Amino acid sequence: MSENDTPEHRPETPAFDIPDTGAVDAAREAELKAGQAALDALLAENAELKDRVLRTVAEMENLRKRTEREIADTRTYAISGFARDMLAATDSLSRALVVLPPEVRSSAEGSLKSLIEGIELTEREMQRLLAKHGVTPIEAMGQKFDPHKHQAMFEVPDPSQPDGTVVQVVQAGYAIGDRVLRPAMVGVSKGGGKAEGASSESAGVDKSA
Repeated sequence: MSENDTPEHRPETPAFDIPDTGAVDAAREAELKAGQAALDALLAENAELKDRVLRTVAEMENLRKRTEREIADTRTYAISGFARDMLAATDSLSRALVVLPPEVRSSAEGSLKSLIEGIELTEREMQRLLAKHGVTPIEAMGQKFDPHKHQAMFEVPDPSQPDGTVVQVVQAGYAIGDRVLRPAMVGVSKGGGKAEGASSESAGVDKSA
């Protein structure tokens, strides 16, 4: 045995630290939890941003639709005041023709015939222009009385018609778009029994007229 092999001179074996596996696992778990928490926070933030974007898009779409609707309404109803004035003029032309007896109108000659034809032509042209701009007559004769479209001026005893049926039109009504420009002034039937679905009262009837 050599001198170096003696216990006193034998080289020492280096010592290695054995890692604590429990501590390593705990550190990794902590890192994973921290990473998951960060990911959850990012996902939550992304979801919130997505929700905000969707809400903004929806609000913009609603605003666009509302603006388009307002523009369309403005175009449709801007002439309401002018249309009412036109109706007053048209009514005057109609009354001018009504006061002429039918036999006078049919036998008219010369200047009177030209005058009558001129009034008729002017009335038709005014009606055409009103229709061109969305002003249309309201149906009334023979219809069930509708307080939103008709203005009842008086009642007419008529057992042949259900109560509340329009049997006489005093003045034609008109609508512009889906709005009533002027209700039709009408006379409604009374004495024929209730119309199907009619209420027990003739709403809006002016019995003093």
